Amino acid sequence: MSSRYLVPLWMLLALLAGCGRSDPLTALEAAVQQLQSTIEDKDNGAVLDQLHPQFAAQQQTLDRDWARRSMALLFLRHKNIQVIALSHSSRLDAISPEKGYTQAQLALTGAEALIPDSARHYSVTLEWWLDEGQWKLARLDWE
Repeated sequence: MSSRYLVPLWMLLALLAGCGRSDPLTALEAAVQQLQSTIEDKDNGAVLDQLHPQFAAQQQTLDRDWARRSMALLFLRHKNIQVIALSHSSRLDAISPEKGYTQAQLALTGAEALIPDSARHYSVTLEWWLDEGQWKLARLDWE
């Protein structure tokens, strides 16, 4: 089985494993996986739907419009995009259960065919806010 199909299979198994539980941390993990999938599917609209209306990145210097433009450029530049989570952990805020955080080490690759022609490593921090029962990405910072 090609690696292209292993990531969606892994995500499906992870989602099925969490189906019996509806706790906030499980829902947060599902939102993280959904974000990964929509980026890999190059679904700009679905990614924007996961962003909180007050989304900001890099300590408030970038906004939703920046995210929309950056995704459009990335999606035009690369036929295939893969987000590889090298490690990640999510947690709920101890004081405010309507906030969650994900720390991740990831590789973002782009390719015109099967072999990536670009790859970058990032350390990312995602801050999620619960908005009408859905986890929305509110803050994004990376190194």
